[in-house]
Amino acid sequence: RNMETSQTHSSKSMSKYLSELMKEATKEVHERAENTPFMKNFQKGQVSLHEFKLVTASLYFIYSALEEEIERNKDNPVFAPVYFPAELHRKAALEEDLEYFYGSNWKEEIPCPEATQKYVERLHYVGKNHPELLVAHAYTRYLGDLSGGQVLKKIAQKALQLPSTGEGLAFFTFNGVSNATTFKQLYRSRMNALEMDLATKKRVLEEAKKEFLLNIQVFEALQELVSKGQQNGHPVQPKAELRTRNTNKSYEHGPAPGKERTNKKHTDVIPITPLVRWILALGFLVTTVAVGLFAM
Repeated sequence: RNMETSQTHSSKSMSKYLSELMKEATKEVHERAENTPFMKNFQKGQVSLHEFKLVTASLYFIYSALEEEIERNKDNPVFAPVYFPAELHRKAALEEDLEYFYGSNWKEEIPCPEATQKYVERLHYVGKNHPELLVAHAYTRYLGDLSGGQVLKKIAQKALQLPSTGEGLAFFTFNGVSNATTFKQLYRSRMNALEMDLATKKRVLEEAKKEFLLNIQVFEALQELVSKGQQNGHPVQPKAELRTRNTNKSYEHGPAPGKERTNKKHTDVIPITPLVRWILALGFLVTTVAVGLFAM
């Protein structure tokens, strides 16, 4: 009888909408992600454009893999209802940002830490073998990015002295979404309507938690890269330097005598005040790097 009661309770709890179950299931691991050393440093205002660029690079690898697998499964009934490439896909935007930050040879310059590669491999495995689990990755990533992205864009433009025309922040600009609130409601309704039995729902929830754990490992790897940079004489907060696409006389490591570099990058720039640094850190924490599930 106790077993029957337990099974009945489990079935009732799983009768909730999938989006609600996802939020509940990932609450603890979401908090863990927010409390990694990397994220705590952001909260303290210890952030530079160097760190911002590292995050952007890792996101490029992650979204490239995610969107490759989404395209593979776009006609699969376990994923097709939440296929919104024009509205959500981020790879092209990230390529634009990376070219701005690193220059035309950005593919040769961006690092892919082992933790990021592990995340990429998981996405490919899921897409090829268990496409229904892509729902967990797409939901946590895209709706997190969409929640508050415009706020982050404005903060970053001011704090990192980025151009008002939006260069370096294409990732946060969803041109295909005219109303974020309305679109998120549509996305949730489509996801909640997916036909899933109890066992599949449980696997999707477990995959969502795994996605957060993969994110935590990426944060830890990025923190290690930053720490190594400090040890090698490249401080997290170097002297402010600014480069835009309209100038070609500033260089990543200071002016080069008698030579101008044609690749235009926006190099490491530091927030102007501790208050602005703190605001950027908080915005970055709430919206993108920590996935932003509570805002969905």
